[in-house]
Amino acid sequence: MIKSSLRTLALAAAVSTVAFAAQAKNPMVGGAAMYENKNIVENAVNSKDHTTLVAAVKAAGLVETLQGKGPFTVFAPTNEAFAALPKGTVETLLKPENKAKLTKILTCHVVAADAMSSAIEKMIKDDNGTHDVKTVGGCVLKAKYDMKKITLTDENGNVAHVTIADVKQSNGVIHVIDKVLLPKM
Repeated sequence: MIKSSLRTLALAAAVSTVAFAAQAKNPMVGGAAMYENKNIVENAVNSKDHTTLVAAVKAAGLVETLQGKGPFTVFAPTNEAFAALPKGTVETLLKPENKAKLTKILTCHVVAADAMSSAIEKMIKDDNGTHDVKTVGGCVLKAKYDMKKITLTDENGNVAHVTIADVKQSNGVIHVIDKVLLPKM
């Protein structure tokens, strides 16, 4: 009887550990849990650190695309990254007449692949320290691995650091970055 109770208790502990581990796979982003069974947009709208990005995605008409099958890798700038742009830039980009420019900027943060950080690190290593990342928007970002973090350099020389990597989504992955990457215009 005692052995049976101990086995049941051990089994319950093992099951709860596995369930907890399954829940704990994705990091929190912007104070919100990120769920692997939700798509990029469904998760992003819950992050308090990505309200500007969500507004920009809506203004550019990219919601449906980023809710699509994918796979997508999104380098997601935080609100602070957008705030670091010159004063008035975000407001100007969100105007309907600037939709094409906004779309170009946003799609330069998207890759048509599911690229986890380990895959990106391997590509960087295989390419002798710098890997060209071709985006959906036609930009080429330079990925490097520096001080245990992936960095991305845009076509203007701006460097973004991945601050939260490998946020799995049902249609790809998000890597949170600390700068807005800009195309050559």
